[in-house]
Amino acid sequence: MDSDELIYDWNEAERRGPIFPRAFELHDETLRDGIQNPSVVDPGIGDKLEILHLLDEVGVESTDVGLPGAGPRAFEDVLTLCKEIASQKLNIRATCAGRTLEADIAPMVEVSQKAGIPVEVMTFIGSSPIRQYAEGWTTEKIIELSVKAIRFAVKEGLPVTFVTEDTTRSRPDFLTDLFRAAIEAGATRLCLCDTVGHVTPDGVKNLIHFTRHVISGTGVDVQIDWHGHNDRGLALANSLFALEHGADRVHGCVLGIGERVGNAPLDLLLINLKLLGALQDRDLSKLAALARKVSAATRFPIPINYPVVGDDAFRTATGVHAAAIIKAHKKGDEWLADRVYSGVPAAMFGREQEIVIGPMSGISNVTHWLERHGIEAKGTLIKAVLLVAKASDHNLATEEVLAVVDRHRKQEAAQVAKEAAAKAAQPSAEPAQPAEPPAAAKEADEPKTNGKPIEA
Repeated sequence: MDSDELIYDWNEAERRGPIFPRAFELHDETLRDGIQNPSVVDPGIGDKLEILHLLDEVGVESTDVGLPGAGPRAFEDVLTLCKEIASQKLNIRATCAGRTLEADIAPMVEVSQKAGIPVEVMTFIGSSPIRQYAEGWTTEKIIELSVKAIRFAVKEGLPVTFVTEDTTRSRPDFLTDLFRAAIEAGATRLCLCDTVGHVTPDGVKNLIHFTRHVISGTGVDVQIDWHGHNDRGLALANSLFALEHGADRVHGCVLGIGERVGNAPLDLLLINLKLLGALQDRDLSKLAALARKVSAATRFPIPINYPVVGDDAFRTATGVHAAAIIKAHKKGDEWLADRVYSGVPAAMFGREQEIVIGPMSGISNVTHWLERHGIEAKGTLIKAVLLVAKASDHNLATEEVLAVVDRHRKQEAAQVAKEAAAKAAQPSAEPAQPAEPPAAAKEADEPKTNGKPIEA
């Protein structure tokens, strides 16, 4: 049966307009903004290289490889990552972050020259009134620092994204002046930042439309980036809204790691864009591997209920759910089995549906589990496993089920031995026949005289 006949998609029933009106890119911030999370560790360079390659394999267009001006180790890591991009001819592009200071941008220039690839400069400064007040900056000072930094990078031949921190709490009149000055100085991208996770989807729409209007007034082809944080739990939705309302590139971190409660989760962005049909040809089978690598390298545990890459994402122990999946398997329809009780197809992202056994399970769960593990699903064994599962307060681990299987086999073997012994001990039903005497004994018993039989 055609998939459209099996799933009615209310997401497509009526839209406000084209879902993504412009071509867009995804930008990774895991190795810069992500590792600013107070509870993670800065991975070693070996782990960073693995993460870089996995980002490239899932098709992320650009990644922030760090702040080379932060110190000697940061500089060497950034340089090594850029050299890897160059030597391995990776498709992913390198960017570096720094303040609107020549001292922060100069190391980026050096990295670019030594690695032999262009490095996109992402130079940032706070633009909101609250930030200005805390820092003691005037609007004139902010514009002066920004223009000077942008011009320095452009003079060195590097592309520049001008990043306004706390854009979502900044005044439109000042943003207009600041954006125009940045564009005139040579910035080719403007990055709008929800630095403290303040904005809602309506605010995203308003800010992007405003920025697009300012850009159009300059007559220069400048693109818009969106960088969101998750303080209100809206980072993912805001990022999707940003693309829907005309952003050219959105930022995220794998697993949503980042300052405070983190950034927009890059992995969930990829997943949702894939499911929305915007990444039809993108192979995301390595996405789970990327998430696990970032988790291990930063020592940031993946919550068990985290979408797609969490342990429980495709696991069910409920009898009704399991029965539906098993029926689909018996039809020989893996497409159906991967979707009948899952809004996200596991195979698309390098995972598979998993049926486990617990107090809410039924015969179908146990039968399926045993068969998947190469164990004959006998009726008595199924009952034995269910008896343990129903008495448990949790889903049984593999070891627990195998322990039941082992006990059952031993009990069966003991029963067989007992029955054999009992049978051997029973008396025979027919009396024993005397043995036929040997021929020689027969002759000895017959009376003879001189070798002849006695006559009567």
